Amino acid sequence: MKEKFRKWLAGETDPLENADLAVEAYDASREEIKAREKRTRALIDQSPGTTTAVALERKTFQIFYRVVAVASCILIIGVLLFLVAHLPLYGEENARASVVSDRYVAEGVEETGAINVVAGMILDYRAFDTLGESHVLFTALVVVMILLSLDKKNTRKGLEDYYRISKDSYFDTSKDVILRGIGLFLVPCIFLFGFYILLNGQNGPGGGFSGGAVLGAGMVIFTAAFGFDHVDRFFTRKLFLFGSVAALGFYSFAKGYVFFTGGNGIENGIPKGTPGAILSGGLILPLDIAVGLVVAFTMFGFFSLFRRGRIGGNA
Repeated sequence: MKEKFRKWLAGETDPLENADLAVEAYDASREEIKAREKRTRALIDQSPGTTTAVALERKTFQIFYRVVAVASCILIIGVLLFLVAHLPLYGEENARASVVSDRYVAEGVEETGAINVVAGMILDYRAFDTLGESHVLFTALVVVMILLSLDKKNTRKGLEDYYRISKDSYFDTSKDVILRGIGLFLVPCIFLFGFYILLNGQNGPGGGFSGGAVLGAGMVIFTAAFGFDHVDRFFTRKLFLFGSVAALGFYSFAKGYVFFTGGNGIENGIPKGTPGAILSGGLILPLDIAVGLVVAFTMFGFFSLFRRGRIGGNA
């Protein structure tokens, strides 16, 4: 590694010397795939009785799609205009929900145990909204997996080598000596900072969403510096699926229990702790961890799927 770094400083080697070859290989592979698809379409079009049926199906789908799209837009615009028309004018006495906001500020620490009023609001008072947001992230990741995941079940005949082609076509940044050296120093700091933000959300700025975003970015930088082979050793597909489902399942059952007890006037028995301590805020800390895992896995999942078509080492 030192020898490569010395050669780079002396101008004897260029870390991007193979980039042009990778681009040419990618272009050639892309042209080959297009040629295969063109031949497949030609065979379908030449089949007796299929041309008319395919054309009719496409025309019907286009008409249906346009009608649904226009109707949806009109409906959404109408609902938004109706809501805006019934909003109070700016400056009126009832222009803001003063009772709700004052309750958050005045009694938020006592009722939630969290010094950070924002964390107490989104993970206690409005935890149902955050639950929906977490499920939206998970659903988006599932949809991307369905569309982009490459395996034997959804790869068309004649394109089974697409993963190999795409993998060999991109410039491997993990071979860059400078990037690997910086990654050795930078990645541990990013992960440490991400865990601090994740665990300190009830006491200061931070929480599940911001901490998860930092951890996800750290995983992406780690992959760029050291390659997917190193990541696949500890971040497998099973770990990804189990972690995502476990985090969302814990959030759902934990807040479901609180919703049930609160709705029926029953004490939930969860201690809020001492405000300012690391173990405070009741369920806010474990909920922050659950949300952070979902956000981190979603970020890295998107990156991995768009980059190579799969998540984890066990595809």
